[in-house]
Amino acid sequence: MSSARFAVCVTTLALALPGHAQDYRDLHRAADAAIASDIVRDQQAERDANRQPYASPGYGPIRTAAAARSACAAKAREEVGRGSNIRGRITARSMSTGWEVEGEVGPFDDQRWVPFVCSVRNGSVSGILLDPDR
Repeated sequence: MSSARFAVCVTTLALALPGHAQDYRDLHRAADAAIASDIVRDQQAERDANRQPYASPGYGPIRTAAAARSACAAKAREEVGRGSNIRGRITARSMSTGWEVEGEVGPFDDQRWVPFVCSVRNGSVSGILLDPDR
């Protein structure tokens, strides 16, 4: 909990408690309860995020090699810009946590085709590398 939220919480609790219950121990217990509540909420959000499959925005969860090729092709075209296309065949190799996808996209700089390598990890596109020097 941020210090500003803590201060607001303690001030609110101090105003809400009756005059005879505003001693230090009651405020300390209330602040501890608020902090514990935030920790539990954060832990639950983390557990919920781990239970749901990872997804690439706009592509959905990537669970197959065909889906990996499609998502990486779309990402490569997005990186190169308007009017770009995929040339030839895109290959996807299975890895322990996903796929490694290779292909060519272009035209880059309105004239040449460049190879790309794309990683799909845990169901989403984790990175793409265009190699314009080749």
